[in-house]
Amino acid sequence: MDEEDVGFTTASDLREEASEPAGPDFSVDHPERTHQRSGGMRYEGGTVFVLAADGDLAAAVEAVLADGPYRYGDWFDLPMPLYLVHDDDTDDTFRVAVRDGTVELHPRSATGPEGLRAFYERLADRVGRVEVDRKR
Repeated sequence: MDEEDVGFTTASDLREEASEPAGPDFSVDHPERTHQRSGGMRYEGGTVFVLAADGDLAAAVEAVLADGPYRYGDWFDLPMPLYLVHDDDTDDTFRVAVRDGTVELHPRSATGPEGLRAFYERLADRVGRVEVDRKR
């Protein structure tokens, strides 16, 4: 009779494994918001997630946004797509920029990781493998 290596997993290990989302970490270091004496706000610091994949990312982003659950706008006349996006399912708001063959996710001061992860998953469903680089 062959000896088998019998493993043991505790309930705590199973709970921890189930609570950790698969895929990249989308935890956010939020930007600091300051109010200027001359008016307006200024944001400093924060996190940007750079998503890289093959294919036409501008078209893929437009399709992901159009399929929902997003409210979004591209109000700027820029040489690249730049959207302000609100995810109605997670109640997260962030900016999405398509630049130099990548998609950048710019969290705002109250953006949580759930909305960023959901956008990443929807983009990956559309284009296949997506690499994530987190910049602070």
